[in-house]
Amino acid sequence: MTTETNKRNSGSGNALNGEKRNFDSEAATWDKEPGRVKLANDVAQAISEMVSLTPEMDVLDFGCGTGLLTLRIQPLVRSITGIDSSQGMLNVLDTKIRKQGITNVRTRLADITRGVLFSGEYDLVVSSMTLHHIKDLPFLLKAMAGVTRPSGQVAVIDLDCDGGKFHDSNEGVFHFGFDRSIMKNHLEAAGFVSIRYQTAAIMQRLSPSGETRDFTIFLMTGRKPE
Repeated sequence: MTTETNKRNSGSGNALNGEKRNFDSEAATWDKEPGRVKLANDVAQAISEMVSLTPEMDVLDFGCGTGLLTLRIQPLVRSITGIDSSQGMLNVLDTKIRKQGITNVRTRLADITRGVLFSGEYDLVVSSMTLHHIKDLPFLLKAMAGVTRPSGQVAVIDLDCDGGKFHDSNEGVFHFGFDRSIMKNHLEAAGFVSIRYQTAAIMQRLSPSGETRDFTIFLMTGRKPE
């Protein structure tokens, strides 16, 4: 996919960085940032308001990281599978699972950028703050649709257009947030219907100059036809 195509996909006019970020090196301290913990809480609350989570549901969390969101959804569903391309992140989540004696969560190492696709069938596929790290967004969303059961749902959470100011470094960032109408078009092109969205959270970050900036984060859901 060309740079110009990616610009149109995001709707943000961003300059893309082809380097992959090393999340393994950040895994041990990932949960120590209060903003990330608060974001997971806010996103979990927003999902519960837009999606009916039930004990009969099997869920996939793509880009699960250390499981901050995974473990907030886990008590409400039958099972949840956390997928991530960082073994370091998954190691942290596996430690939490073991220490807490959780039996309905499993993890899987998979890197979609290397052609490793999803497997299984799920009633809900969620992905939080991961899509801006994926270069070929249509490919990913079609893969999500492929493992969503008929009448199942997808829930994607990511930044509104941020002008490239959210991250301290834009290494591995392929989209500087998303225009919601363009994301809606992507979900519809992947085969989802009944698209809805809302603001899920507002996250504050400090700029290099010490200025506090607010970044809005949306939740968008869609349903796979029967």
